[in-house]
Amino acid sequence: MYRGTNRWHIKIARHHGLFMATGWVIDHPAHARLLAPIMRELSSTNDVIIACDRKEVRSMIENCDGHLPRRKTVWVPRPVGKGRWRKAWKRSRISKKALKTVSKVVSIGAPIELRVSPRKAKRIYITDTEVNHLAHSLATPTDIIIPTHFIDSLAGPLMKKKSNFHRIDGLHGHIHLHPHMRPSSVSNPPKVMLRRLLGDGIHDSDEIEKIPENWLDGLNLSYADENEVKGNPWDLISKISEMDGVITQSVTLASEAVLLGVPTLLVSKAKRGFLDRLVSEGYPLFIAKENDDSILAAWLAGIHLTDALNEPDWPNAKSELINLIKD
Repeated sequence: MYRGTNRWHIKIARHHGLFMATGWVIDHPAHARLLAPIMRELSSTNDVIIACDRKEVRSMIENCDGHLPRRKTVWVPRPVGKGRWRKAWKRSRISKKALKTVSKVVSIGAPIELRVSPRKAKRIYITDTEVNHLAHSLATPTDIIIPTHFIDSLAGPLMKKKSNFHRIDGLHGHIHLHPHMRPSSVSNPPKVMLRRLLGDGIHDSDEIEKIPENWLDGLNLSYADENEVKGNPWDLISKISEMDGVITQSVTLASEAVLLGVPTLLVSKAKRGFLDRLVSEGYPLFIAKENDDSILAAWLAGIHLTDALNEPDWPNAKSELINLIKD
C-alpha cells in the first residue's frame, strides 16, 4: 500500500492515524505472560513484537495460540555475556528499523527499544525490579509504570528520570494470574517443582544462592530449570498449581507460585519490593538467603498447613495497567 512513499506521505499517514501501531518488547518469558492479557485487549494487527532470541521466549512465541495474539515478530539478540556490547549494537539497529513507524513502545525493563523508537512515540517502561540499574540508566521513557510497593531507594537512577511516573497496586502476577487455592491434601512424598537459573542475567551473580542437594531429598521433583522447560511453556503456571510446593532461585517464579497459594522456598539474596509485600501479606513464601536448614524446615511444615491459607485480596492491577497503556 505504501510502496514508493516518501517522508511527506508518511507524515500524512501518521496524521490520519494510519500508523498507530505499538511495539511490544518481550525480553523474558515472564514478559510474555504479563503482556498476553494486555495485548489481547489492546493490540492491533499492525503491531510488532520485538522478541529476545532466548530459548524459552522463542518457545512461547511459537506456541502462543490462545495466549498471545500473533503479530509480526522481529527477533533480537540478548545483550549479555561475551560480546554483549556488539549484541546490544546489533539489537539497536534491528529494533530501530522494526519500530520506525510505531507511535508507542511498551517495554518491561528493556531499554534499547526505548532509545531507538521514533522521537515522538510514547515510550512506556514497566519495571518491578529495583536493582536493574543498568537498564534504568539507559532507558529513555516518556512514562514509567512501577508498583506501589516499589522500593524507590533501591532503584538508583530510575527515580531521577524526567518522565511521567505512574504507580499500580499489585504484582505483575496479579495481571496475568487468577486467584487459586491449591488442593487441601498433600501427596506423599510431596510433589515439588524445582527451577534453577543459569545465572547469566545482569544481576544474577549478586543474588543467586546454590540450592543444597540434600534439601531435595525425599521429594517427588518436577524440573523446570531455565531453558529446560519441557512441553508447552504456557502450561508452566497450570503445572505449578498442581504442586504441593516449589523450590526456586527465580524471584519471578516464586512470586507467581505463592500467588497461586503454593508454598515456595526461594533460595536467593534478592531484594525486591514485591517480595516484601508477599511476606507482609502472609503469602506462603520462605526465603533462604543462605544455607539455613531452619528455613527449609519451616517451608516443609508450611506445605502441610493447607487449611491455614485464606483466599487473598486480588488487586485489579490488570485494569490499571491497561488504562495507563491505552491512554
